[in-house]
Amino acid sequence: MIVVKLFAGLREGREKAYEFPAEQFKTVEEIGEYLEIPKEKLAIILVNGVHAELDATFNDGDVISLFPAIGGG
Repeated sequence: MIVVKLFAGLREGREKAYEFPAEQFKTVEEIGEYLEIPKEKLAIILVNGVHAELDATFNDGDVISLFPAIGGG
């Protein structure tokens, strides 16, 4: 299993976290497509706390964290 955690605006209309069989997806981009998150909205991607790109792969037991662009004042 992998755990996919969503943060900030990506949670709107979605759960905070999901568990999926690791073999269900090959890349982070496929996870985003499945969750109907446009890739332009995925500004920060972490796999086990390490910065990754949309084409990143993962292994059973990994945690994928997805963040939108976050603005501040």
